[in-house]
Formats: sequence, C-alpha cells, structure tokens
Amino acid sequence: MKPTQALWKRVARHALSTKQTNKGYYKGTGTGSMGRHTPHGGYIIEWDKVRTYVVPKNLKDFKLTPFVTKKIKPTKGRFENDPKGAMSGEAYLARWKSENGED
Repeated sequence: MKPTQALWKRVARHALSTKQTNKGYYKGTGTGSMGRHTPHGGYIIEWDKVRTYVVPKNLKDFKLTPFVTKKIKPTKGRFENDPKGAMSGEAYLARWKSENGED
C-alpha cells in the first residue's frame, strides 16, 4: 500500500529531526569526543582519540588528484619581501602612516 501523491510529497526526503522521534533520540554531529570533561569544568584532550591524517610521501606519483586543478598558478601575497610576513608590525605602521599621515 502506498500513500497518496499529496502525502508522498510531504513525507519526501527531509532529514530526521528530534521532533519527529520518541524521547531518547539524539542526532549529534557524528564527530565523536576528543577528550573528557573534568569535575571542575575543564576539558582534557586525550590525544589517542584525536584524528590524524597521514599525507603520502610521493605526491607526484600519487594516483588520487585534489579537487583544485594543478594548472592554477599560486597567487603571490603582498608580504613576500617582508621576512616577518603579514604579522609584521612595521608593515602595518608604514601603511597606516601613508594613509593617515604622521600624528
């Protein structure tokens, strides 16, 4: 026995929520715990539960490809000649003085 067309459209493919089930159903996010809570309100990370991803050593000979094509050239940043990079305070102050003037 099948429901009518009007009912079939309403029951279609929606995600199951906690309001549609009996009590005791907890959907969660599927991430799992990486540690435990302490009695004093802290959190201790248990490093054996933390996920680690191993990158293959020879990526040139690796058969799987990334989602981004290898034909794209890497973009050059604004801080390439600055040894401290974007975290340089001197670069920030120089730009601020050039835009706002000396105070």
